[in-house]
Amino acid sequence: MKKKLLQNMAFMACLKTFHMLFDFIFSVSGIAILAIGIWMEVELYKYMEMSTAFSGTAPYVLIGTGSFIILIGSLACCCTVKGQPVLLYVYGAFLAIVFVLELGAGISIFAYRTKLTEGFDKGLTRAMMNYHNANSSQVSSDLDLIQSTLHCCGNHKASDWLELELPHALPIPPSCCIKDGCNTEVDRGEIYTQGCYNKVIDFLDANIGIVAGAAVGIAFFPLVGVILSCCLASIINKTKYEQMA
Repeated sequence: MKKKLLQNMAFMACLKTFHMLFDFIFSVSGIAILAIGIWMEVELYKYMEMSTAFSGTAPYVLIGTGSFIILIGSLACCCTVKGQPVLLYVYGAFLAIVFVLELGAGISIFAYRTKLTEGFDKGLTRAMMNYHNANSSQVSSDLDLIQSTLHCCGNHKASDWLELELPHALPIPPSCCIKDGCNTEVDRGEIYTQGCYNKVIDFLDANIGIVAGAAVGIAFFPLVGVILSCCLASIINKTKYEQMA
């Protein structure tokens, strides 16, 4: 009996070590998800808002999930150190909730990507029509940023600027210039000819695809914590029972 008790205590110490390691990695994953959400809000926002299907919720889902993981991860160490079975079961339940949240976030981003790309054709044309609207200065600066960054011009081609319905027809803006200071009305060979639609779609597909894939991949990690928490709680209860016996 004493030998078995010592074996259980050694196994419990081993599980606690693994659990502490999991808690650390789990907190780091929360920081990573939070950083991805902030990156989407800061860097991808200007591209996403061009779509008529843009809702702006996806980055906040990741930010909220990451913050929740960091909070739970910080409390997890106390549960592991104290070794209270009830706290460990509660922690396991929270991990199960995190699993559902992360899996839902990844799936929703995949679905959101499809809706987002479908609205870009209308969204880019609308942005072009409002380019010189005094109330749409932010849209204009975002469109300039997209054209200069992705080396594109117009929606599907540079001449889209000239083919807008009156009174929206405009000269091709300077952000379409390959080199700074070109005259877009004269130096047609010095402007980008490829439209922005395909480039924006490719850019977002690549970046949002990585984000969604990472969210789904990380989602299954909390299940490891659920198993560790339940096993540790079970062995603690078993050890206490054997000590009393």
